[in-house]
Amino acid sequence: MKKMIITLMFISLLSLSANAEYRVYQYYVKSQNRYSMDREAYLITSTMNPVTYQAYHGGADSIDIDLVRTWSCPGDTSQFKKICPSPLEVMEKGQNSP
Repeated sequence: MKKMIITLMFISLLSLSANAEYRVYQYYVKSQNRYSMDREAYLITSTMNPVTYQAYHGGADSIDIDLVRTWSCPGDTSQFKKICPSPLEVMEKGQNSP
């Protein structure tokens, strides 16, 4: 019994130091439907990987995806938190500020 309590205490201490992380993907998405009103490619930022994003939005017959960049963000996206900016955006803002 004492050994089990010590084990549970150890596991609970480990869980306090856990950190979350997620990956962000940026794509150019273009409709594959020749009758679509929107034939221009547009930029999308998502936490879905390329295969999942394409499958979720109708598959390869529906949309074409070109991966632009990807980066990792600390934390999570629960409760509709905004996605962290890309390191490139952060660097560009730093260079443009006086």
